[in-house]
Amino acid sequence: MPAPQDGPWLDDAAGRLIRPYTVSGGRTRPTATLDLLSLVMATGTDPQAHLGPEHAMALGLCDGPTSVAEIAAHLRLPAVVTKVLLSDLVDCGAVTARAPRFQESPTDRSLLEAVLDGLRRRL
Repeated sequence: MPAPQDGPWLDDAAGRLIRPYTVSGGRTRPTATLDLLSLVMATGTDPQAHLGPEHAMALGLCDGPTSVAEIAAHLRLPAVVTKVLLSDLVDCGAVTARAPRFQESPTDRSLLEAVLDGLRRRL
């Protein structure tokens, strides 16, 4: 069997080894209010509750303020599953979450142009 790539969820030949809904224990609703632009950041507090390896991987991505969308992309999980994992971490005090702050409006032209420029650089 080939070695897993990109963590325990993927295998070169088999693809995804664990279904996303099993990662969240079948839950589809996070307990914390999170959207794709919410910023989460580790508090430095170790979770007291037993959390799975997926939680540890998510927590490892929260060294600085990081959006839910970015964490979902790194974990290669659907946003709703990522929100459930992150809300577990919020509930146990391991991360904090806050809504994004917009200077003027969420459709500020300069903001959208900056995002587009960043995306073009990544391609």
